[in-house]
Amino acid sequence: MAADENIENVNVQEMSEFEKLLSKYDYNFNKGDLVKGTVVGFESNGVVVDIGAKTAAKVPLKELSNIFTKSAQDIVSLGEEKEFLIIREEDEEGQLTLSLKKVASVYSWKKLEDLKEADAVVEAEVTSTVKGGILVDVLGLRGFVPSSHIRARDIEALVGEKIQLKILSVDSQQNNLIMSHRKVVTDQQAEQRKDIFDKLQVGSAVEGEVVRLADFGAFVDIGGIDGLLPLSQMSWRWVDHPADILSVGDKIKVEVIGIDNEKQRVSLSLKSLQPDPWGEAANVIKEGSKVSGNVIRIKHFGAFIEIHPGVEALLPYKEVVEYQSQAGKSLEVGQSIEVNVERFNPEDRRISLSVGTKKNDNHHSQAKNVEFKKPEETQSAE
Repeated sequence: MAADENIENVNVQEMSEFEKLLSKYDYNFNKGDLVKGTVVGFESNGVVVDIGAKTAAKVPLKELSNIFTKSAQDIVSLGEEKEFLIIREEDEEGQLTLSLKKVASVYSWKKLEDLKEADAVVEAEVTSTVKGGILVDVLGLRGFVPSSHIRARDIEALVGEKIQLKILSVDSQQNNLIMSHRKVVTDQQAEQRKDIFDKLQVGSAVEGEVVRLADFGAFVDIGGIDGLLPLSQMSWRWVDHPADILSVGDKIKVEVIGIDNEKQRVSLSLKSLQPDPWGEAANVIKEGSKVSGNVIRIKHFGAFIEIHPGVEALLPYKEVVEYQSQAGKSLEVGQSIEVNVERFNPEDRRISLSVGTKKNDNHHSQAKNVEFKKPEETQSAE
């Protein structure tokens, strides 16, 4: 009996040691469990991972990442510890199947939701172009950027490049991630505009580039915002259209003459940085003197004559009629004419002219066949 008891005690002791050995392994692994494991090997179709089970688990190549890869070594390293999700229970060989990308996806979706909530900027790599936009890799997930939300001239050139995006919508259940590049650019421009407006001062001279021409003026980029250079502020001389003196792409220096912070508008002047011709004219032109000038434009109330570079004077309607009576022909734009300076007020920038010749019956008879031209107004009245 004593021998039997000794044998029984040995068996109990051996069973206890065996149970201790078994206790090192947790066999309660179920599909859907999150487990920690260490990469212990590579196979042609995946990775071998030790998670503390009786046999090493496997991670198929397609379960390593949402982004296609031909080599597992591009995703994980030997000896690296990571979290895995059990996606298939033991096969006939007792081996579990794990997924790394599903764990990464859970964390990525959660992080993207937080980033959207914070309206944060996300950097992503453009992987390809598709109908209606581009696909990007962001935190291991695939995102879509519609064409309407891309600020780039050549979309194809973006492939392989990293761009900054903001999240428009994120839905992990539908595996749907929509992003915008335009929103990042727009927000950056708005911030840039604010900084520029804070620094701008009326009277300051700034460098700019002509970006657009219109009938009423030109738009000039002065470092991130477009200021308006009105037609009347382009030159001391009369300008019919901005294209007469400016071209898109021209680099010019302008003065800030008005700032509307509420509407975020800036008014510019080109002529204010040029010498004022009226100051020089005051030293040259005297009342009662006779001068020659060119007809710049004709209105229903008279004709404007440039009698000094950049200085225009009005020849009233009745004087135009008188000239035409004397000359026997209509006054034309571009024509040279000799006139008298009747009044000159440099402070008000006004000069009145006359033709300075007495009327006679012969002139009146000639005027019967000459009519004063009243061209259609093409610009606002002076």
